[in-house]
Amino acid sequence: MLEFKNVSKKVGNSFHIKDVSLSMEKGSLNVLLGPTLSGKTSLMRLMAGLDRPASGEILMDGKNVVGMPVQKRNVAMVYQQFINYPAMTVYENIASPMRVAKVDAATIDRRVREAAELMKLGPYLDRTPLNLSGGQQQRTALARALVKDAELVLLDEPLANLDYKLREELRVELPKIFAATGAIFVYATTEPQEALLLGGQTATLHEGQITQFADTIDIYNRPIDLLTAQTFSDPPMNVITVEKKGKVLNADGARVAAPKQIADQADGTYKVGVRPHHATLSEPAGESLKIEGTVTTTEITGSETFIHMDIGSSQIVALMHGVFRVNIGDKLPVYLEQPKFFVFDAQERLIASPQMAGA
Repeated sequence: MLEFKNVSKKVGNSFHIKDVSLSMEKGSLNVLLGPTLSGKTSLMRLMAGLDRPASGEILMDGKNVVGMPVQKRNVAMVYQQFINYPAMTVYENIASPMRVAKVDAATIDRRVREAAELMKLGPYLDRTPLNLSGGQQQRTALARALVKDAELVLLDEPLANLDYKLREELRVELPKIFAATGAIFVYATTEPQEALLLGGQTATLHEGQITQFADTIDIYNRPIDLLTAQTFSDPPMNVITVEKKGKVLNADGARVAAPKQIADQADGTYKVGVRPHHATLSEPAGESLKIEGTVTTTEITGSETFIHMDIGSSQIVALMHGVFRVNIGDKLPVYLEQPKFFVFDAQERLIASPQMAGA
């Protein structure tokens, strides 16, 4: 088990990691999710022993490893900016940690070829890294980490430099690999969708602090607060401020019956969150909050169109399937599906969600 107890890391007077406590079991997959500069890499460097904390304890199987050199730790790490041995072939790069561990030749050969097949590197085993594409070099670094048989495997946005098709294949395959080992896997990403595909547990980070650490799907369904909900939504969760009085909600001039998530709450000001795929320009079958917005920009992916709109003091992203054409400055109605509301109190803590309401 890997444990952090009130761990902080400072650079000058600035905290890069602040009061982090968590525990990760052997054989578990743990995702670090947060935007750039949220602290993911800093946390991994502490796990690997590359940096020392300013305070707190880091325990591995109950032993405090703060100050233990990285060479004495059974850790494998792959960065987004991959590192390979330039004078070695792909085969020897993958084999290198097993040779250091004095694994027998037959086992080395079998495990190198298994990892190479998984990473689509079979035809390139005799090449050196300088004769590979960037994606092939990244896959070589990944393969080397996977064969190391480490207790702790740290993957810092390892798929970022790969092409879309291979990235999607590996997102499916990697959880199977993780499940087959007794190692603790820690996987950093900026993408909520990637966290959901990988599963396991997720720690959401903001400015060096963990806002929530739990099963990935539980955080997605029941984020502890608005900050966590926004971290776990891409595009970001739509948020509007509403005033509740009796059984009525007032939102930017629109008045509707209060949905069941908030109907029994005391009168007052709340923030309502709804994910973009539950905001649309077409009136849904169920109850919805209708507000007029002004189009500011659109993003067309081909299968979907994200429409960004100004609504009073808020900004809303609505999702339409397929290619949907609108013009900048158009004033259009947007419908927010009431059964899909997340409700946050004045301190921005979650008080109701679709799952709590049974929606």
